[in-house]
Amino acid sequence: MAAPPNEFAQYCCELLSTVGPCVARRMFGGYGISSGGLTLAILVDLGQGEKLWLKAGPDTSPMFEAAGCQRFTYLAKGKTRSVNYYSSPDAAMESAQDMAPWARLALQAALTAHQTKSKRTPK
Repeated sequence: MAAPPNEFAQYCCELLSTVGPCVARRMFGGYGISSGGLTLAILVDLGQGEKLWLKAGPDTSPMFEAAGCQRFTYLAKGKTRSVNYYSSPDAAMESAQDMAPWARLALQAALTAHQTKSKRTPK
């Protein structure tokens, strides 16, 4: 049986719960947080402690950037790479109410990515 999520992962699930019940699952040395089967956030330590990273897309990335959120980047085979996740705004980490608009943006991006993927995958 898998170990339960750590306290920070559980707290992040509570923060994101305004979009629906959230589940944290171990993933790549961190956690993936999903709601309704859609991954809307990840928890990863990139060397500065565990941080909540919210899913973004072409329509929502500018909002995260305008709020001063940093894009998720990592080094692979000597090259810096990035994925469509942004650090959550510090103020949003205080309560589910503060996180609610960001959680909705992350869920919107996850839903859009899922729909795009479904259209590309022949059934």
